[in-house]
Amino acid sequence: MAADISKKQFIRIRGANVNNLKNLSVDIPRDKFVVLTGLSGSGKSSLAFDTIYAEGQRRYMESLSSYARQFLGQMEKPDVESIEGLPPAISIDQKSTNRNPRSTVGTVTEIYDYFRLLYARVGIPHCPKCGREIKKQTVDQMVDSIMSFPERTKIQLLAPVVRGRKGTHVKLLDHAKRSGYVRVQIDGNMYELSEEISLDKNIKHNIEIVVDRLIVKPGIEKRLSDSIETVLELADGLLMVDTMDGNIHNFSQSFSCPDCGVSIDEIEPRSFSFNNPFGACPDCLGLGYKMEFDIDLMIPDKSLSILEGAIAVTGWQSCTSEGSFSRAILDALAREYDFSLATPFEDYPEKIKDILINGTNGHSVKVYYKGQRGEGVYDVAFPGLIRNVEQRYRETGSDTMKQEYESFMQITPCKTCKGQRLKKASLAVTVADKNIYEITNLSIEKLKAFLADMQLTQQQQLIGKQILKEIKARVSFLSDVGLDYLSLGRATGTLSGGEAQRIRLATQIGSGLVGVAYILDEPSIGLHQRDNDRLLSSLMKLRDLGNSLIVVEHDEDTMRAADCIVDIGPGAGEHGGQLVAMGTAEDLMKNENSVTGAYLSGKLKIPVPAERRKPTGFLTIKGAAENNLKNIDVKIPLGIMTCITGVSGSGKSSLINEILYKHLARDLNRARVIPGKHKDILGVDQLDKVINIDQSPIGRTPRSNPATYTGVFDQIRDLFAATADAKARGYKKGRFSFNVKGGRCEACSGDGIIKIEMHFLPDVYVPCEVCKGRRYNRETLEVKYKDKSIYDVLNMTVEEALTFFENVPSIKRKIQTLYDVGLSYIRLGQPSTELSGGEAQRIKLATELSKRSTGKTIYILDEPTTGLHFADVHKLVEILKRLSEGGNTVVVIEHNLDVIKTADYIIDIGPEGGDKGGTVVAQGTPEEIAQSPVSYTGKYVKKYLED
Repeated sequence: MAADISKKQFIRIRGANVNNLKNLSVDIPRDKFVVLTGLSGSGKSSLAFDTIYAEGQRRYMESLSSYARQFLGQMEKPDVESIEGLPPAISIDQKSTNRNPRSTVGTVTEIYDYFRLLYARVGIPHCPKCGREIKKQTVDQMVDSIMSFPERTKIQLLAPVVRGRKGTHVKLLDHAKRSGYVRVQIDGNMYELSEEISLDKNIKHNIEIVVDRLIVKPGIEKRLSDSIETVLELADGLLMVDTMDGNIHNFSQSFSCPDCGVSIDEIEPRSFSFNNPFGACPDCLGLGYKMEFDIDLMIPDKSLSILEGAIAVTGWQSCTSEGSFSRAILDALAREYDFSLATPFEDYPEKIKDILINGTNGHSVKVYYKGQRGEGVYDVAFPGLIRNVEQRYRETGSDTMKQEYESFMQITPCKTCKGQRLKKASLAVTVADKNIYEITNLSIEKLKAFLADMQLTQQQQLIGKQILKEIKARVSFLSDVGLDYLSLGRATGTLSGGEAQRIRLATQIGSGLVGVAYILDEPSIGLHQRDNDRLLSSLMKLRDLGNSLIVVEHDEDTMRAADCIVDIGPGAGEHGGQLVAMGTAEDLMKNENSVTGAYLSGKLKIPVPAERRKPTGFLTIKGAAENNLKNIDVKIPLGIMTCITGVSGSGKSSLINEILYKHLARDLNRARVIPGKHKDILGVDQLDKVINIDQSPIGRTPRSNPATYTGVFDQIRDLFAATADAKARGYKKGRFSFNVKGGRCEACSGDGIIKIEMHFLPDVYVPCEVCKGRRYNRETLEVKYKDKSIYDVLNMTVEEALTFFENVPSIKRKIQTLYDVGLSYIRLGQPSTELSGGEAQRIKLATELSKRSTGKTIYILDEPTTGLHFADVHKLVEILKRLSEGGNTVVVIEHNLDVIKTADYIIDIGPEGGDKGGTVVAQGTPEEIAQSPVSYTGKYVKKYLED
């Protein structure tokens, strides 16, 4: 019996061998908060995701009917002897964020669905034209409303039969006369139908037939309701009541505006969905924006003249050379409108700029052109650069050309809906005086306050009580995981990995399941230390509901809060995959073998530099006002390492990624980007290139891998082509590429895997049957270097390759940098689709390290510590130092205090997130920041400087 109970209390894993796990056996306590930690690449994710989660999924699939299983494909059993006591598993990782532009924070958390329901049930419709409230009323309600007028009030019931229509309306008036009506009101004047009425047919008229005249008093209800029915029949559901004192009361039987005659459809939840044709703006189809050609990208440098190449857009670059047709058109325009092509573009008068950009408005000019087939004079109505390029973009059949044109386009808000994504009628429905777009544009923090103070009528309260309860609960969960600076309308594609994961976490807390194993992958990414406690209490809430939490994490606070830590190691890759230590944080500190324990106890630590380096100059950003930045000036020191810190949502990324990087990329790298809102950046002449080392994938297909990205694969192919075997067969370097015909396996085109499309399910990849996943044909694989084929080399880990190529200095240097950044465990040919964001970033870092630096480069990194263990952060700090030696500048956006304390300079943005952020709170060396009374970062970094 005791054995049975112990089984229920643990997830018992025996003999796990997935990836680099070495016959690992471990008992993970159930219904507890368990942290898996260890060096990067030690096998934590293999245990959490590839073993526990994969087996939980597989068992769930097997419980389904065979009919359902045939659509889901076979899930492979992970390489593990047995797992007992496994609850159903839900994984919340970073890769699964939806990049679809239609997906927003509101749709992912399903809060938007509740809002749609709320607006459909208790929303008050208004006229999209004039803004007046539209009510739908029955005859009885109209009678009651009229009977509430003061007694003895004289009224006339009018039937508005014509609303703002041109014409003489003779037939209509004649029909009214024959039907027995006596009076009619036309454009505010009363006429007898017996008189001759002639109307001007070119003027819009309003005609109301007088159906009845009454005095309000008890007993007229029967006659009143009969008359109202007659009016409604005549005027398609509209009624006007004139009280003879100049006031007119409008009533409507359907949702239509009695003034403008605009009628709106019945309101349903789908009327508020921008993914449904019933609600979406008809112009942008609910995206809220359009891709349009931007003249600033087409003519990037307006100080140049057209002859000097001011027009950079594809198809018009030839206008600098005489004899081209584009030049002939511009010459003709210059003759007709009297301007010179040698004048700088910015010096042209507005009229000339308008002609060049928007065309001659149908006016033809005579173009003299001498081509290969002779010469001639053509009449050309120039449509303008923008329309001309739009037409070329539409008509080109080449994807490459389309991409080329798209680089001159900019996303601009849709002109019809002003970026609000919905139809005008849907946006005219309000609850508590706000439409659905305004509500989803509030930050979570403001939304929470708005919902708390919402003023609703009693009827609305009754209907919306249940819906509002759900909305309030979900909004507060988002706030609890530290996301109160986001809005529900924010596109999920713009979120960081950590934010997306915390949103899914909030959704899971909202679902309130019990007895589930939640497997999370570093939920603390992108969170400032200050918000960590909120995240931890959310995780505790999930655990206290009765769930098991298995969290892969490197964050010290999370480890100290955990019920149990499983330390996997001791090294990375081949040297990992074993259980090093297990227990609470205290147990790990006492364990001699645990590197994690040594860092937790302070035995090992990242040293604070003895001196802070001095800047060699400054870059000054003037008037930064992108997103929530409050028109600030920021001085960024050059020649040293600077950390940009601040709570989540304070404006760090807006300042560095949107303004600094894009401005420098445009000016130094000639990239086609438009920087965020700012006035200028001074001091750019001290730099010669900018490199952004971010977490975007190094490639989107399985063909790109660390070897091809770092360029080491070229040298390896040269080496193979130089072997005696290859020379005897006449093989050149191209024979060893899996991207071109010749040496690759043609069955899978050198991918090694074949993609099988499963229409409404994710694509399935299976190894190629011909080459068994080796990517090359048999002949190519027979060429060996030191007894290894080209496939064997691609399959080596960085560490193995380092010893294998130790006598080839050029190759060894590049592989050494991959080893230095802590990637000793990845394979040279590992497809980029299998790499995490942190790994992709470190591969880029290694590639930059292996290049010769100019001493005038600025490197921008966004949270490079993602996925790094204490020991790896130690290595990273050394690397960032190496990058910034020799005069280069390193700017790092970071929350990790070990990196922050080693920086030469800190710029702290804040003080809070969202609207309450966007200013510089403090700047200076870490010691100076620690003294700042207002900086949250200073408060936390102080402890690290004192250790």
